[in-house]
Amino acid sequence: MGQDGIGGIQFDNAGLTQVIGYAALVVILAEGGLGTKWGEIRPALPAASTLALAGVAVSVGVTAAGAHYLTGLEWRQALIIGAVVSSTDAAAVFSVLRRIPLPARVTGTLEAESGFNDAPVVILVVAFSTAGPVDHWYVLLGEIALELAIGAAIGLAVGWLGAWGLRHVALPASGLYPIAVMAIAVMAYAAGALAHGSGFLGVYLAAMVLGNAKLPHWPATRGFADGLGWIAQIGMFVLLGLLVTPHELGDDIVPALVIGLVLTMVARPLSVVLCLLPFRVPWQEQTLMSWAGLRGAVPIILATIPMVEGVEASRRIFNIVFVLVVVYTLVQGPTLPWLARKLHLGRGAEAAADLGIESAPLERLRGHLLSVVIPEGSRMHGVEINELRLPPGAAVTLVVRAGESFVPLPTTVLQRGDELLVVATDPVRDAAERRLLAVGRGGKLAGWLGVNDAEDNHR
Repeated sequence: MGQDGIGGIQFDNAGLTQVIGYAALVVILAEGGLGTKWGEIRPALPAASTLALAGVAVSVGVTAAGAHYLTGLEWRQALIIGAVVSSTDAAAVFSVLRRIPLPARVTGTLEAESGFNDAPVVILVVAFSTAGPVDHWYVLLGEIALELAIGAAIGLAVGWLGAWGLRHVALPASGLYPIAVMAIAVMAYAAGALAHGSGFLGVYLAAMVLGNAKLPHWPATRGFADGLGWIAQIGMFVLLGLLVTPHELGDDIVPALVIGLVLTMVARPLSVVLCLLPFRVPWQEQTLMSWAGLRGAVPIILATIPMVEGVEASRRIFNIVFVLVVVYTLVQGPTLPWLARKLHLGRGAEAAADLGIESAPLERLRGHLLSVVIPEGSRMHGVEINELRLPPGAAVTLVVRAGESFVPLPTTVLQRGDELLVVATDPVRDAAERRLLAVGRGGKLAGWLGVNDAEDNHR
């Protein structure tokens, strides 16, 4: 569609691309946070935080050194490229990893890292792109720490307040809940940015709090956020494609491949090994995490910052980053499932599929109506209604099977594909949901064979 294509569209507005790209990144981080399971990332938080901070610093230094000594770039340009490409891309990680059955520790570490490391990288790229001398390393470190602390505090506060409000206020229409959730997440970004903190970290943490708060109409909210995330990614790539001038890429292909090789084969593995050394992570998981340092549209958007700031050779920086991201994403993304199988890290099918539970508040009755769908692979198949052992105050009131609904008896046997309507009073709502999830994973003997009713439903 661009000036070298059949459309012939002339587009070179890097500032507009950056603004829209930032907006798209906010949506992508919000969608990623909503889908992040606290039970998976909680054990991985120390390792993920180390990768997002110390790991980024190692990758920036090694990549910048390779760009300077191997391709002849000046140090400022090399540092900008190193900062731009050293963080894992949230959109790419969320899109790829959630379709690969990896161990929870690996998925949790990579998802949390990709959600956290955009914030320090943006600070570094802006610092390296600003006219005049770059601040001393300890000044940059202090600025990064302060902005991250402000962003984290605001994100957690906005997320908690938003979740509390959505659980205690009945909105006029169910379709407003997805919009309200995304609006709260965007508010966290705005508040963080206005307070001179990291808005990107704020929106991710706020969305993560909302995503683990068991809000009403949650499946609809997740579907809405997922659709917005796809639109944001598509919009980013369209703008970036228009901004690129293909006939200018020829001289930058070899430098991009060389820098990408240094990043992929040296900088990323070195940062993973050094950062995970205190956590005694098996070498198989370290190998996969090294290869799973995916890049996507976000680094290309960050490469527009030096263009807007008027950095010398900024167009070449953008071209190198564009080629590097496209080539190595096409190499790493499709080969990740193969590498996971070779390293024997796939979880296989031993874990039962979790139930999808949607909750609608019954405000005047101080209760909740839970809609439960029994998916393929759920161990609730073959369980009788009375074997669910729901807490007092909760009961299965209706079963929908093959398009027909009926009121179940205590001896009614549940089947895959059934949809259950469960009414629960407000005090036992959470206990009823935990029990349903436990039976979905452990069957009628849940609670006796290691699947505890109180087990974290995201474990």
